[in-house]
Amino acid sequence: MQSFFSDIEPIRFSANTDNALHYRYYDPTRKILGKTMEEHLRIGVCFWHTFCWSGSDIFGESTFTHPWHHTTTDPMQQATLRAAAAFEFVEKLGLKYYTFHDRDVAPDGRNLRETQDNLSRIVDLMAGHMQRTGAKLLWGTANLTHHKRYMAGAATNPNPEIFSHAVAQVKHCLDMTQKLQGENYVLWGGREGYDTLLNTDLSKEMDQMGRFLTMLVDYKHKIGFKGTLLIEPKPCEPSKHQYDFDTATVFAFLQKYGLEKEFRVNIEANHATLAGHSFAHEVAYAFAANVFGSIDANQGDPQLGWDTDQFPTRLDEIAQVMYLILQHGGFTTGGFNLDTKLRRQSTEISDLFYGHISGIDGLARGLIIAAQILEKGVLQKFTEQRYQQWQTPYGKDILAGKMDFEKIAAHVLQHDKEPQLTSGRQEMLETMFGRELV
Repeated sequence: MQSFFSDIEPIRFSANTDNALHYRYYDPTRKILGKTMEEHLRIGVCFWHTFCWSGSDIFGESTFTHPWHHTTTDPMQQATLRAAAAFEFVEKLGLKYYTFHDRDVAPDGRNLRETQDNLSRIVDLMAGHMQRTGAKLLWGTANLTHHKRYMAGAATNPNPEIFSHAVAQVKHCLDMTQKLQGENYVLWGGREGYDTLLNTDLSKEMDQMGRFLTMLVDYKHKIGFKGTLLIEPKPCEPSKHQYDFDTATVFAFLQKYGLEKEFRVNIEANHATLAGHSFAHEVAYAFAANVFGSIDANQGDPQLGWDTDQFPTRLDEIAQVMYLILQHGGFTTGGFNLDTKLRRQSTEISDLFYGHISGIDGLARGLIIAAQILEKGVLQKFTEQRYQQWQTPYGKDILAGKMDFEKIAAHVLQHDKEPQLTSGRQEMLETMFGRELV
């Protein structure tokens, strides 16, 4: 079998190493809070940025000359080589998971039937690679944004024939995800939104999206797919406004159409910041709404206003998110998918390894710090104390619904005294948290 990374040794953990092709923090077998790092993090490599992106952007042409792109011009042969490269890469990193979009792994054909046949053939190859390497599919998804037919959306398209094409594409992709025993299936909005309100019927489009998701749920149960259905929030780009703007918007949408028990969210860090939130906010909200599912781990550049998909290295951000995840019991079917890409100037094959090692070590170090903070219990204890007045008999009566507006107002007038203020101690808590990062 052809090797694409023969010059790179399998990446291993080495404490205090100065070798950038070793993990310094990610030790997959290290036990933390009763589970190994591998079990906590469930790290996956994405097909699209890692093996499909050519280094082009809207201002410049391709910069990468990866052999799986340039050995042949035949699309199916390229797909075959790309799959071989992907599983060799995942195996050399020592990871268990990968993720894909349908068009990442197999090209469009001359018609839908040929397109589906292309995907089925490559999925059979991928199944063989999975059996050989032990790799698992964290999730699959369909690309409903790239083709020109979806320029006005897929599920929300004003043309029922395009809506139907999207249904057929997602059905086949879910079938292939099930065949590969994928643990989740993701829907990302792409162009489910609008560019101008002058030609948009919001009510009609949201109803169409609700109908699409309802039919998907029905089909999932019909075929017995046991994985979790995930929606990936994104506020904009390429559409001016997208209907899955953030976790709160997604949750409200799911409630409106009675789907809140059927879907969870796949939160991308860079999408959170594009929506004007912190990464931690999106994760905290997802847990509060009981829709937390999985993570696309990356980060943006604060000086650039788009989705730059950089490797996650901001330790304060990672540690805070990891703390929330540990605090709520960790992942179930989800994990950390490295939805990341190299910079256009990083043109060597080895740069793929350097980038992924930096992100994986960032996640591992964040896990270590979060576990230390959780074990000390200071933050949790302070938060519990901050809300302790709700555990008094009066507070419990309000929570139990025994007090209405009139009774509460009468209580205040009867006691008629200014409540005692309690410091939120933000600076103290930030100091304590920051010291753990050193």
